[in-house]
Amino acid sequence: MDEIYTRLDDEQTERQLLAGRLNILFRDRRQISKIKELQAADRRRQTMISELLRMDHRRSTETSESRIALQGHITALQGQVTALQAQVATLQGLARDPTQPEPPNQAR
Repeated sequence: MDEIYTRLDDEQTERQLLAGRLNILFRDRRQISKIKELQAADRRRQTMISELLRMDHRRSTETSESRIALQGHITALQGQVTALQAQVATLQGLARDPTQPEPPNQAR
């Protein structure tokens, strides 16, 4: 008779263990589903970050190229200003010295 009770206790204990394992599997399945959702969201964020980095690099390159072109224009304008200042100085010198002959007509 004790053997029957022992078997029943063992059977009940095994059922409890199986029920516990089943609960763990259900809980793990929900967690796995949540992990997959988080991984998908992380992939979307990583894709967005990569795209933002590409856009930033493109803008940086364009800005650098624009800055170089602008510096070229500034250098050319500085040269023109220097040439115009020299012409002004020459004309002012001629205007002060009436003994100088008229400057030749400049080709336009």
